[in-house]
Amino acid sequence: MNLTINHIISFCKGIFHGNLTEFTVSHISIDSRSLQNGNNTLFFAIKGQNHDAHLYLDELIAKGVRYFVVESIPKHLSEKANFIIVENSLKALQETAIGYRKQFDFPFAGITGSNGKTIVKEWLNFLLSPNHLIVRNPKSYNSQVGVALSILGIEGNYDLGIFEAGISLPNEMLHLENIIQPKFGILTTIGTAHDEGFPNREEKIKEKIKLFENCTDIFLEKNDKIETLLPKNSNKHTWSFSDENAQLFVSKKNCKDSTELTFKYKDNSFVVIVPFTDENSIENAITCVNFMLFLGEEIAFIQKRVSDLYPIELRLQAKKGIHNCLVIDDSYSVDYPSLKIALDFLEQQKLHNKKTIILSDIFTDGIAIETLYDQVKQLLSKNKIERIITIGETIGKQLNDLPYVISFATTQEFLQQFNLQSFQNETILVKGARGFNFHEIVVVLEEKNHETILEINLDAISHNLNFYKSKLKPETKIMVMVKAFGYGNGGYEIAKLLEHHKVDYLGVAFADEGIELRKAGISTPIMVLNPENSSFRAMIAYNLEPEIYSISGLQAFLKIAQEQNISNYPIHIKLDTGMHRLGFEAHSISELCSLLKNNNFVKVKSVFSHLAASDDLQFDDFTQLQFQRFDAMFEEIEKIVASKPIRHILNTSGIFNYADKQMEMVRLGIGLYGIGNSEQELQSLENVSTLKTIISQIRAVLPEESIGYSRKFRVTEKIKVATIPVGYADGIRRAWGNEKGFVTINNQKATILGSICMDMMMVDVTNISCKEGDEVIVFGLNPKVTEMANSIGTISYEILTGISQRVKRIFYKN
Repeated sequence: MNLTINHIISFCKGIFHGNLTEFTVSHISIDSRSLQNGNNTLFFAIKGQNHDAHLYLDELIAKGVRYFVVESIPKHLSEKANFIIVENSLKALQETAIGYRKQFDFPFAGITGSNGKTIVKEWLNFLLSPNHLIVRNPKSYNSQVGVALSILGIEGNYDLGIFEAGISLPNEMLHLENIIQPKFGILTTIGTAHDEGFPNREEKIKEKIKLFENCTDIFLEKNDKIETLLPKNSNKHTWSFSDENAQLFVSKKNCKDSTELTFKYKDNSFVVIVPFTDENSIENAITCVNFMLFLGEEIAFIQKRVSDLYPIELRLQAKKGIHNCLVIDDSYSVDYPSLKIALDFLEQQKLHNKKTIILSDIFTDGIAIETLYDQVKQLLSKNKIERIITIGETIGKQLNDLPYVISFATTQEFLQQFNLQSFQNETILVKGARGFNFHEIVVVLEEKNHETILEINLDAISHNLNFYKSKLKPETKIMVMVKAFGYGNGGYEIAKLLEHHKVDYLGVAFADEGIELRKAGISTPIMVLNPENSSFRAMIAYNLEPEIYSISGLQAFLKIAQEQNISNYPIHIKLDTGMHRLGFEAHSISELCSLLKNNNFVKVKSVFSHLAASDDLQFDDFTQLQFQRFDAMFEEIEKIVASKPIRHILNTSGIFNYADKQMEMVRLGIGLYGIGNSEQELQSLENVSTLKTIISQIRAVLPEESIGYSRKFRVTEKIKVATIPVGYADGIRRAWGNEKGFVTINNQKATILGSICMDMMMVDVTNISCKEGDEVIVFGLNPKVTEMANSIGTISYEILTGISQRVKRIFYKN
């Protein structure tokens, strides 16, 4: 990047406040938590619906950042840094990207659609790389912020840009069109994603194709309705399976593990073998071929490159590793922008302070090798990587002057020679180009479990957190419940993400849960909601804050505090306003106050209660009564404590239904994990947990036979049955069996036959094309946990928290 402060001021029309404009920007940031922030950073303080980066300027200055784009300058920082003042920081970031984009005169292709954007972008990069120098946005950086940062990250000489653009609401795409300025437009499949943000599907399509307003050429599956909406002066390059008027007519023939596509293009006919059989991959491959033909690539070249296509792993995954390690799996791609993203994820999810990276040669076009690896050295140093293992001829030579580098020429050499026992209690990022087969490294580093896994979508957790934050005032604090192993999803990993989001409190049920989080390095305040008197000493040792719900409990804690000569230890007073589970009732408030009055051993940090029916508005009168009882009891306590405690009474449903009672803090529980208590609430949340397994065996079963224990399912006609390795020992309720429940295989429902066994269940796949080893979705989007719970007469909490610890959790970020 070659931008000065004066460039930035000119682009975003800002007003400079400071004493030094002689500064060349080499790193642009919007995330105060990134270790990459430093004295070469220009930080854009963006205000969002749920956050305000202006609140973190102090800590950024402490890290060495001296240049900021802000909407206002905090008075106490006025002379401590240099500021560019703008009306809107996000708009200023986008205008800066637009100004920087104008430095490049090579053409850009803009990709949009509901599904397949990232796949098409990554495949085109692979397919065209022998003949073109290509720059693209990393991973799924396709948002209002992501596209701008991607453009500002361009360094080097290229002849083609390929950028995807994603939108979820009206009036977003024109901003992205102004930033990308595409000459070519590529439209992928239009599906249901983000339908909720638009009045109807046509309005969503109209919004998406605004990306193509100035495109000379547009590439899409033939669709007369969509074509009439496209710019009249653009050339349309269409493909179709059924309409021979399309420029590219396609017929397909299914093979065992591939698909034979026959293309009719102009006066030519040729065959391409696609190494996939699923519909989405085939359509994405055709989209790529359509664009390659336009660029004039030779048929033989297209045939060879398409036959080498491979699955694109779009996610960064955190997996439990050997010897108490955490393995971050990003083993299929490596370039400088994606390395920056992976290192931020490493810092966000690190289980141990010791950090190791296993890194392959970084293939890049347009940047000199020495320049690239100088940047990589700086990046690794800023992220405080203790050990770097390089694999490849180039990277070993380029990084050999660093003191903590171990180099190998090939992956096999590493696997044969490196002592894997040396990986102990550390977080390991595995990042390599596809040709290095780093998945083999992940296999040996990953803790071995059976083939059933629970995938946890960290992006969905962030989305759900922000949804509930949007219901709150900016100053309202938030406690997030991570008790019961994060409602079955994972304790430490989710706590680490929440700490990254700077939540105010974490809530656990018992002291041992909090102790484990402290041992794992979590420093966020932790409240223990069901403390036993016997655990008070341990809680004090690990700086955990107890809920006090009885006179005897308070007396026991005060006695220990007095023995240890502790003063002002934070406690939280629980009031019973109608739940009748735990808490002080109205008649005991005077005794409580007499114990607290003039008592210096403890400090009442918060006073709270729990709503019994916030999820059901038919009990609104009772909920309002709880609010009244709480206010009355709190008023008595407030009179005798030195400083006003934090008040909190709202749980997940309370936040959604009674946001006007948010007080100073709220407690978010099941909603974080994608479960709402109403259909309206559910529509705003994203699915977090997906339980997956595989087909172990498929067999034909004849009439008069039976399936499973006690012959619960009798066969009346020949059927095809698949056995899958998950059962009630994994947490699947037996009530979900006997044709009541189902799993999903290749997007089709497979009914559960007979009783669910301890470690297995059998499902009907008579009408499903599948084979042994195919993926099975036990729950996720289909079936949903809420659907399972309703069907068997329980609640979603019970299903999620019931998933056995023997089921491996994999945490991922797109």
